[in-house]
Amino acid sequence: MSQGNTDQATPMYDLFVIGGGVNGVGIANDAAGRGLRVMLAEQRDLASATSSSSSKLIHGGLRYLEYYEFRLVKEALKEREVLLNKAPHIVWPLRFRLPHRPHLRPAWMIRAGLFLYDNLSKRTTLPAASSLRFGANSALNAEITKGFEYSDCWVDDARLVVLNAMQARELGAVIKTRTSCVNAKRDGSHWVVTLQEEGSTESYDVRAKALVNAAGPWVSSFFDTALKRKSPKNIRLVQGSHMVVPRIHEEKAAYILQNDDKRIVFVIPYMDKYSLIGTTDLEYKGDPYKVHMTEDEISYLIDVTNKHFRQQIKRDDVVWTYAGVRPLLDDEANNPSAVTRDYTFEVEDTNGVAPLVSIFGGKITTYRKLSEAAVNRLQDYFPHMHAPWTAGSILPGGEFRDHASFLTYLKDGYPWAPEAMLQRFVRSYGTLARSILGNAQSVNDLGKHFGADLYQAEVDYLIEQEWAVQAEDILWRRSKLGLALDSSQQAALRDYLSGDGKASHLYAVANAANH
Repeated sequence: MSQGNTDQATPMYDLFVIGGGVNGVGIANDAAGRGLRVMLAEQRDLASATSSSSSKLIHGGLRYLEYYEFRLVKEALKEREVLLNKAPHIVWPLRFRLPHRPHLRPAWMIRAGLFLYDNLSKRTTLPAASSLRFGANSALNAEITKGFEYSDCWVDDARLVVLNAMQARELGAVIKTRTSCVNAKRDGSHWVVTLQEEGSTESYDVRAKALVNAAGPWVSSFFDTALKRKSPKNIRLVQGSHMVVPRIHEEKAAYILQNDDKRIVFVIPYMDKYSLIGTTDLEYKGDPYKVHMTEDEISYLIDVTNKHFRQQIKRDDVVWTYAGVRPLLDDEANNPSAVTRDYTFEVEDTNGVAPLVSIFGGKITTYRKLSEAAVNRLQDYFPHMHAPWTAGSILPGGEFRDHASFLTYLKDGYPWAPEAMLQRFVRSYGTLARSILGNAQSVNDLGKHFGADLYQAEVDYLIEQEWAVQAEDILWRRSKLGLALDSSQQAALRDYLSGDGKASHLYAVANAANH
């Protein structure tokens, strides 16, 4: 039961954020850097829903031009450059090849779209679009001979969330995972927020001068469950599913495929050995945590892929699938693919105090801009708040010039380490890799080996510094090594995490020692 304690002994924050997805941690990070005292609660793991189920792209959204989303595309294109500088370890350039299928979209239309894509926002690092001719050695079917190529970026989506949370923590924010907000009510000039930790029957209160609802797919239902009133806006839950198959081709570029239904499908190089294929757009009803890829979606993506590539795939080739629910602002579009990816805020208060900011919509590419805009909306309530700062900041681990030079640095410092592991560390941790490798002089110094290049040193680091508690946190969000470890190796990791009462200890470490 709740302490019901709302006196002066109850902690008081400037800002309380609900939701540990990319928008929630982005807002917490932005606000902490402006001098606000911030607390964030996430009911499960960071990035455990929508923010780890994306197509792993930082992109302007070429297809959104067809729906006249010019403002959104322009903002997203500008953010590509910002994020390349903010997080060079987890965001990097990627060329996309667009095979031309003249019965779907005429060449002039594609050229016009790519011209806009190149020029709606200034490009400083990414090369411009160009036309292509696919030769005899092309990975595509022989009848596809012409196409186009343009630039966008890859991102490790879940790590983007974790790194923002880490930076927020460095700036003084309190990040609580596996902690649900079961009630929130105004009490004069502030909010009283009641929290309950996973596995506990007890609850406790904290106070905050402002509340942000960044619950993603739960943004509307949070009004029903915790605020006990109707949401001011509706969202549409749109399911997007992806599948992973052995690498279809050896080219470095990704492909963007046009289908007969006018939708597009990405085929993206993934984890060196695989191709990531997606996404779908389906209306979704139900619990966002229970979303899963359907057999119809798998068949759809296989069919689209096989219409384009020489290397044919079949159902047995699918080694992993994942699905996420995108919480999109309900603009009453008939086609789920046409639902806007733009975002909006609802801000309301009581007599100029105790504001509530609710976030509706958005996409991972524009998370930083959304976060900045959301905190800007709080300026009147916190007049001494510092100026925006995130556009020029570097996320933890990103303090290096380029992948190649930093890889060389790690090889020189740890000549005994497997190169594949060091390459993964550069792309996942950047300079944080030194926190894992430390003073190790050999592989044996990294402790227990769980399989692939996952060792105890990395697991312990993820527990102690990145809020990891369960095997899934490590295998599918922090490291993506779920594809590399077999079932017995994954079981050994689970045993390590749960052994000797370790699970309860991990929760305490992840939620207390890091404040």
